Amino acid sequence: MNSAQIEIQLIASLVAIACAIPGTFLVLRKMAMISDAISHSILPGIVIGFFITHDLNSPLLILLAALTGIITVVLVEYIQKTGLVKEDTAIGLVFPALFSIGVILIAKNANDVHLDVDAVLLGELAFAPFDRLIISGTDFGPKSLWIISSILIITVVLLITFFKELKVSTFDKGLAASLGFSPAIMHYGLMSVSSVTTVGAFDAVGAILVVALMIAPAATAYLLTTDLKKMLLMAIGFGVLSAISGYWFAHWLDASIAGSITTMLGLIFLLVYLFAPSKGVIAVMYREKQQRTEVSLLTFLLHLKNHNEERERHVNHLQEHINWQKVRAKSVLDLALKNNMIEIDNNLVSLTKKGDAFTSKAIDYIITNEDAQIEDMKDDFFLFRG
Repeated sequence: MNSAQIEIQLIASLVAIACAIPGTFLVLRKMAMISDAISHSILPGIVIGFFITHDLNSPLLILLAALTGIITVVLVEYIQKTGLVKEDTAIGLVFPALFSIGVILIAKNANDVHLDVDAVLLGELAFAPFDRLIISGTDFGPKSLWIISSILIITVVLLITFFKELKVSTFDKGLAASLGFSPAIMHYGLMSVSSVTTVGAFDAVGAILVVALMIAPAATAYLLTTDLKKMLLMAIGFGVLSAISGYWFAHWLDASIAGSITTMLGLIFLLVYLFAPSKGVIAVMYREKQQRTEVSLLTFLLHLKNHNEERERHVNHLQEHINWQKVRAKSVLDLALKNNMIEIDNNLVSLTKKGDAFTSKAIDYIITNEDAQIEDMKDDFFLFRG
């Protein structure tokens, strides 16, 4: 592995970490698409900053781009508060307009300047090591590495300093206001950090990968935990994993690094989406199947409780009168036997003491509808859940 490969992976990893931190709060605040709006609408800020300084590396570009990002958020919220359109519609109205202004400014006034729309949107990590920071003849490494490192340090310092305020304002704005700090300040502070991070990563990775690194790792972590600190760490881990594995995937295919990293983000999200222990598709389907079986079991036990006739308690009655399929009837019987709810003698089904006690509790719950009571029933009788 040569130095350029190490630098590319390091830049991609730092961008992933810098994006994962604000991205986690954007996902929790249900503002994921605002990152896409910011990543496009800050283009006019970059262009205007270049017109003023004539220097693509000037800090003024970052400041004006961040300001444009905040303007985007303000406009979206203002349009949304009118009540005429929803937030997604407001985003769809604001960011194309601002982005178009930036495109027009580039097309009309910066044709002979290296400020290309495609480069801004797509980015190219492979070129990042060639743009070096040289001071007094000393090579200090890629400029992108220093820019994103500085932004990451500032982001981490702000996160540590205002973690409590960010956490409370994210989950309960009313409580935040009652504790004496403004949710609005936290909100616009988060938007400012998101804007600055987006601009800092523009030259290295492009807007599309920035959006992917902000949202996909956080969304993946959200499927695995509800603890904010763990979610932040998981989002960072998924981002770095995708950045490194995506680079080697691109190296193997000889393809776009940004595209490969985004592909890895999608694959990791898909795996977690399918196999997450509690929120994954497979786990949810399994729980739903178990719940349907539980309802069938409860229905059958209530039926036995209310009928003493042999015909009503015969094993074949499950199929003949309740109209259950043979497989379903067998699974309900096996489950009831496993939990010692019933006993079978000469194909006649009877409730055990445990089954009778459970069914009596179930009837009481149906009558009273007290949630505490059903939880006790689950703990006492539904042993098959574990």
